[in-house]
Amino acid sequence: MSIATDPYKDQLVPSSEIEHRINCLRSEMARHGLGATLIIYRPNYFYFSGTSQNAILYIPLEKDPILFVRRDMDRAQEESPLLRVLPLQSLKQLPDVIESHAGTIPQILGVELDVLPAQEFFRFQEVFRGVEFKNSSPVIMKCRMKKTAFEIEQIKKAARIAYEVYEAGKNLLQLGMREIEFGALFEMEAKRRGHEGVIRMRGLNYEGYSWHILSGPSGSIVSDADTPAGGSGLSPAFPTGAGWRKIQAHEPILVDFAICCNGYISDQSRIYSIGELPEKFLKAYKVCREIENLVLKGARPGVKSEDVFLIANRLAFELGYEDGFLGLPGKKAKFVGHGIGLEANEIPVLGVGQEYPLEAGVVLAIEPKIVFPGEGVVGIENMYLIKEEGYEKLTLIDDEIIQV
Repeated sequence: MSIATDPYKDQLVPSSEIEHRINCLRSEMARHGLGATLIIYRPNYFYFSGTSQNAILYIPLEKDPILFVRRDMDRAQEESPLLRVLPLQSLKQLPDVIESHAGTIPQILGVELDVLPAQEFFRFQEVFRGVEFKNSSPVIMKCRMKKTAFEIEQIKKAARIAYEVYEAGKNLLQLGMREIEFGALFEMEAKRRGHEGVIRMRGLNYEGYSWHILSGPSGSIVSDADTPAGGSGLSPAFPTGAGWRKIQAHEPILVDFAICCNGYISDQSRIYSIGELPEKFLKAYKVCREIENLVLKGARPGVKSEDVFLIANRLAFELGYEDGFLGLPGKKAKFVGHGIGLEANEIPVLGVGQEYPLEAGVVLAIEPKIVFPGEGVVGIENMYLIKEEGYEKLTLIDDEIIQV
């Protein structure tokens, strides 16, 4: 089988990129006493191998990595620059094949305990008898946190698609259309430009999606997600995001529509309106932009992530928006910004209890929002690359309210 289309081939991850990522992982593994790491979680093995085919990736400290492919071998070999890409018929084969290709299996083996199902973990314990397993997820996420030039370019590609889609949205929005209809038209415009549709989220029962369209009172409906505004969704089975409500004039319409391109996510939100918004929404929107600017001044390398969150919270309190900032009382989101990359909820998180310092090279989505009970939500979300000195804005969409 051959990957025929040029746009597909153009997005293959270069071997130099994969080598850099694996070297980073090995350095972190050595610091944490891991002799090797088994990578089962798709975003992680895509990051270190360049393919999302059904596989398990084995990375030892010194020998060549081995990508064990369940399906499809031909595509995995074309997509991944790794030298050892082998078929895997049964999990029971793993120890013998590893020993034959990479030598002795180390006594301490890393696995992604935060996302590995318990049943799978028990199977690994049976197969690798006598091996001690340790959680490798913090080690992997540390490597993924800082973005390379290649990754930043992928995020920028997604951001360019987002710009075009939000521009197209000006001609899509109509009085009386349902939220889900507006979301579907957005989705169509995004897909035809290369949006892959899936927004990956890390964690049990975290389901990423694009159509976060909340009009008027929908913006004050709380959902299962840790966000300031959840929306009603279409049913109790998926109770979040765009619902059946008809969009009205002179009300804030939050469009939080993420774009995925070559696995990488551009996360942004804007407020649309049909006709001019009432003054209280305009004033609150201006406050959100003030908070965003203050967060950016504080988001410097070396500053604790939680401290940046507290800066935002303090300003919202001083300006009289404590009750509605990041959600309604008792139902507030616990963050004002988050890392973005292959998943929409990466570290660092600018939130409660996040003690680790920021580093240059991270991409942050900063999203201050203010909720009015029973009336709606206003806010903004932009992506920024944090540098040693200053930052680079990656979101291309104009920061003003989009009035049609």
